[in-house]
Amino acid sequence: MRLAILGGGSWGTALAIVLAAKFSEIRLWVFEQDLAERMRASRENDVYLPGFRIPSNVAIHDELSCAAGAGIVLGVVPSHHARRVYSEAAQFVDADMIFVSATKGLEQGSLLRMSQVLEAALPFARKIAVLSGPTFAREIAAGEPAAVVVASHDSGVAGEVQAAFSGPSVRLYTNPDVTGVEIGAALKNVIAIAAGVSSGLGLGSNAHAALVTRGLAEITRLAVAMGGNDRTLAGLSGLGDLVLTCGGELSRNRRVGIELAKGRPIQEIVASMRMVAEGVETCESAVRLGEKFGVDLPIIQQMHRVIEGRRSPREALRDLMDRSLKQE
Repeated sequence: MRLAILGGGSWGTALAIVLAAKFSEIRLWVFEQDLAERMRASRENDVYLPGFRIPSNVAIHDELSCAAGAGIVLGVVPSHHARRVYSEAAQFVDADMIFVSATKGLEQGSLLRMSQVLEAALPFARKIAVLSGPTFAREIAAGEPAAVVVASHDSGVAGEVQAAFSGPSVRLYTNPDVTGVEIGAALKNVIAIAAGVSSGLGLGSNAHAALVTRGLAEITRLAVAMGGNDRTLAGLSGLGDLVLTCGGELSRNRRVGIELAKGRPIQEIVASMRMVAEGVETCESAVRLGEKFGVDLPIIQQMHRVIEGRRSPREALRDLMDRSLKQE
């Protein structure tokens, strides 16, 4: 089977490297033409994943026509580019293909999950799945063990992706709860920003543990209100990804929070980063989803205020601690 990966950032490149042994050919679409040319010449992504050699059966492309003829199309583009990329790729794909989203975010404005964006951009598509779980690109590319989840409303589609992607260093579990998996994947990035703020303020392990636990409660409440299963949020795409992103040194969203705690404005922080920190844009969408479904999201709401510059990190902390007392 041929695999097409749309998105040549760190995650897309890492997936191409780890899945190369599973496919006869992988076509990796890279948006930046100059980067694609360098990757073809050097067999390395010197911008997003330096230090890792790209296998010879991974062909680097800068045209979306590379998706034509693939058995599986794996989308790994930032959430704010997803609709445009999938819409432009629509002319090269067909309903027999399996489409997998590995983007952890929400579409601004519409508040749609990434699988819903896929459905809207590719109205003929019925074989849709999402890939999520606790993973850092560099560790995946290095072949370190990882466990992830593939979710689809179609158990047959999930099973096909599970069989196609599982290997010596990556173990896949299936899950029918697409909503729960995608909400867990998206909102954990916002909580990770809060974890970075906590660390940047010099707070200790007590605060970190409380933040992760109460953050998971917020994510679970919203996911369930949207039709997800609370058990999903106790799994890889919920608790697993949250623990990794809130505590891992490689977490981009945690790094954003650390810099916010230093008093740097969000525009300056984002401009200084090569890679996208999805939590920055997801935060507003998460707040709006909470309002839409009547779910209280105090940590996420405070992070939205901090990101917008309406509250300082210490003021946000005080507001959270001064809330009315409740049952757990």
